[in-house]
Amino acid sequence: MNWINLTDDQQLSSIKELSKQKAQLIFKHSTRCSISSMAKNRLERSTPPESIDFYYLDLIQHRQLSQKIAEDFDVYHESPQVLLIKNGACVYDESHSGIQMDDIAEQASKV
Repeated sequence: MNWINLTDDQQLSSIKELSKQKAQLIFKHSTRCSISSMAKNRLERSTPPESIDFYYLDLIQHRQLSQKIAEDFDVYHESPQVLLIKNGACVYDESHSGIQMDDIAEQASKV
């Protein structure tokens, strides 16, 4: 898994723009939570679709950015959480044990 570290607000504009060409996924991870570590591990053991760029947000270090993501994409903040961004909008979000690579790939393949 090739994570792209998400560390600043300017990357959100880039993610929105890039999502017009290729699906972008944000994984919000709490380094203090065993459920979050389990979800991250499950993603990393899976084969990621090449049709998605994967961003990793350490929400302990970047709590304000995590809140901005929730506001910008109009989703309720959870941890762990994935947000799938296509055409500048969040088209799918999931949290906790619901985070599954197969579901992410399926959602990304939809028009």
